Amino acid sequence: MTTPAIHPVTYDAIIIGAGAGGLSAAARLLAAGKKVLVAESLARVGGRASSEQIDGFTVNIGAIAIELGSTFEETFSLVGVPVDVREPNPATVFRIDGKIINVAKGGWGMLLGGFTKQAAKIGAKFADARAGDLPEAKLTTAEWLSQYTKNETVHAIFRNLCAAIFAANSDELPARAFLTYFAVKGAFKRFGFCPRGTVGLWNDLTDGIRRHGGEVWLESPVTALRTEGGRAVGVDLVKDGQPLRVNARTVISNMGPRATVRLPGAEAFGADYVRAMQETSKPAANIVINFATRERLYDAPGLLTFGRTRNLCNIGELTATCPELAPAGWHQYVAYAVPRPAIGDFDEKGETEAALQDLRDEFPGFEGAKMLSIRVMRGDWPAQRSCAGFDQPQTTPLPNVWHVGDAVKDYGDGGTQACADTARTVSALALAELSGAAVPA
Repeated sequence: MTTPAIHPVTYDAIIIGAGAGGLSAAARLLAAGKKVLVAESLARVGGRASSEQIDGFTVNIGAIAIELGSTFEETFSLVGVPVDVREPNPATVFRIDGKIINVAKGGWGMLLGGFTKQAAKIGAKFADARAGDLPEAKLTTAEWLSQYTKNETVHAIFRNLCAAIFAANSDELPARAFLTYFAVKGAFKRFGFCPRGTVGLWNDLTDGIRRHGGEVWLESPVTALRTEGGRAVGVDLVKDGQPLRVNARTVISNMGPRATVRLPGAEAFGADYVRAMQETSKPAANIVINFATRERLYDAPGLLTFGRTRNLCNIGELTATCPELAPAGWHQYVAYAVPRPAIGDFDEKGETEAALQDLRDEFPGFEGAKMLSIRVMRGDWPAQRSCAGFDQPQTTPLPNVWHVGDAVKDYGDGGTQACADTARTVSALALAELSGAAVPA
């Protein structure tokens, strides 16, 4: 076995993975004056929220809607980078029984009132949640909703909301997590699409990181975690095809806990922790369908959530807001379906065909669409590394190693904003560790 060369620089932090959480953590540590290296195994940044080029189209790989405000924009501003997104108006609508419903002003009452007499009672439960009255942790969203209505359309709407935000079915997602997100955390009120594809945002943030002295190495997979005396001292990785040993005072993983504990050297975490990370994470899957048509399928610029479908939960026409994503004369769409079940094994072929049939049923013009890609996100490359309500801790048994990303979200969080929030928390912990100060609670 080739002995790794020793890199001459010792970093304050090595960040494993250049996804939303990893890049956000790098930006924050650099803004605090620390020396940071981000090591990414892929040839691009962005992780599971990126883009690729197919036949002249800029095509989504995973998440597309970038939340505005709060932590996400703050993170970009720390390294002097604007958030290049365009906000659709209206941002979200529903398509139920072939009709588009805009609930921007009427809210839950308007959406549900036409389907169930219990709309007011359900709305009151959202108010209760805002006041801190939340259901018990084991109750699923479907079980919670069944206490107030049996209406199939209402259940379908809630199922597709769970699927669209959390990549889980309503009988898999805890009601407490659903209500925390929609009633307490503000529920995705402002978002936009990047006109250069989602990867454009991560390229911008990477440029800002580099301008502030940070390093981002692409095609540089980490092959081992190195520890001494119960602390991380660095990593082994491969750079330019050669093994390299890099020293660091702290390590932040954006790989997700399950992948992190598979690294050689992770036995330093202890057998109980390794077992817990392998067994208790609940990756959630989805199916992402990218296609284009010559004729527009519907009139709505933002995200459209469906009512009763097999497994199709929502769709967005990206070119309604960002026409430069597609060649002239094309309307480009991304549709999301969540299999049944989303947490656990499922029939990939059957669930994909169910989603395609939903598209045919909803939009007759889909039959002649140009298919760009169908990506089933599952296993080690899931839609969510752990479903909301089943997140793992950001801390580890090693005092200078932490996790960021969508497996360690705060309770009830979702989207790229949640990843940025984990980076804010972990960066504070890392800065305290680096300064020798008491670790913040």
